[in-house]
Formats: sequence, structure tokens, C-alpha cells
Amino acid sequence: QVQLVESGGGLVQPGGSLRLSCAASGRTFSSYTMGWFRQAPGTERDFVAAISRSGGATYYSDSVKGRFTISRDNAKNTVYLQMDSLKPEDTAVYYCARTVYGYGYTSRRNYDYWGQGTQVTVSS
Repeated sequence: QVQLVESGGGLVQPGGSLRLSCAASGRTFSSYTMGWFRQAPGTERDFVAAISRSGGATYYSDSVKGRFTISRDNAKNTVYLQMDSLKPEDTAVYYCARTVYGYGYTSRRNYDYWGQGTQVTVSS
């Protein structure tokens, strides 16, 4: 059915940059708000960023605001997360997900499909 596939993770030094991509299957991509979450070892999966259906509105957690940028290309069924000024605290598995809601976008329970995750490691 619906599949979300993340890519672009890897090892980067503090202060470096990475660009994550999430490719979605199906023809309903533009009907959904899309979000990025991350999960470090031994922690809960936490909200990172979200983007509205048209891409006209974006939302960020306080920890990444000013450093990360979420965007989407509905013609390509793809959502992106540009990560700049990376810190060791950003090390986690990053997941993309979809939600039908234009609100409650920070809550995991509002997302019905998730990708498999991509590892981001920030270390010197």
C-alpha cells in the first residue's frame, strides 16, 4: 500500500550538513501533511519538523529551529529535510511520516504511515 522510503543519512562532523529525502508511493501525497521525527537510542521518537500539504506552512521543534529546513516537491512525491549546523545531539534515526491532520502535527499518534528510518550520526 503506502510506502515511505528515507535516504540521505550518514556520518557527518559537527557543524556539517546533510539532506534527507523521503520518497512516497501512491497518488495521494499532496493530500497529507508530512512530518519528520527522530529517535536516539533509549529514547522516545520525537517531533522534528512538519510541512503542510501545499508546502506553504512549516513547523519545527525548538531544538532544530533555525538549523533545519523542511520542504516538499509534490510533483515528485518527495519531502526533504535539509540539516545544517549539525550537533552531536542530532544523532538519531530519522523517520518521515504522513498525517491527514493540519493540526496536532507534533504527536506521533496522528501519523498513520512511517518510513523505515535513516541513520544520522554527528561525531568528530
